[in-house]
Amino acid sequence: MTANLADMCPVRHAMRWAPTRELAEHDSTLVCPPDTLPLGDDSLSLVIIHHLLEVVPDPHHLLQEATRVIAEDGRLIIFGWAPLGPGAISRVWPGRRAHIPWRGRWRTPGRLKDWLAFVDYEIERVDYCGFRLPGRQPGNAMLETLGRRHNLPLGDSYMIHAHRKPRLAKTQGPRLTFARPLAGTALGGATRLAASHHEKHHEDQAERMIEGE
Repeated sequence: MTANLADMCPVRHAMRWAPTRELAEHDSTLVCPPDTLPLGDDSLSLVIIHHLLEVVPDPHHLLQEATRVIAEDGRLIIFGWAPLGPGAISRVWPGRRAHIPWRGRWRTPGRLKDWLAFVDYEIERVDYCGFRLPGRQPGNAMLETLGRRHNLPLGDSYMIHAHRKPRLAKTQGPRLTFARPLAGTALGGATRLAASHHEKHHEDQAERMIEGE
């Protein structure tokens, strides 16, 4: 998490992460591989993946690890480069993809929707930003205002808000209950009761035959 994102974060205890000690901004920065977090399950309320899925060797594993540490009611935010934005056009220039930010694989929110479904997450909303004309630098206030107002998928970047899919509550059907268990004396009583009805039926038939005679 960058310093600006940490300042805007509503979570009081924000944790920054870095892959190496050289890139750590503070002594409290969590230093570890991005796909092996030394954190317990369901331990964080919010996880922000800031342009990492494009460049890590195993983005699926990173996404699984991120969702593992998020609490049941937590949120996941993903920042990604938009493959349909003006920045994607400049990636076709020779040698551009060897440098940041053009390096790696850029994926659409639709693609990440399928990935999130695999880890039982769903997209709540997608916001696009960084609207500009091809070949121009960002900073056009009018284009940015119009693009964000209509949320057009033509910006340089997007932000995905995702949450865990609600788990369906298990429903129990009506139970068949008995006044007493059908076992032991109860089952024997039912058998004797059926036998007595059978014997009474034969006695009635015999009486009718005698009267007929």
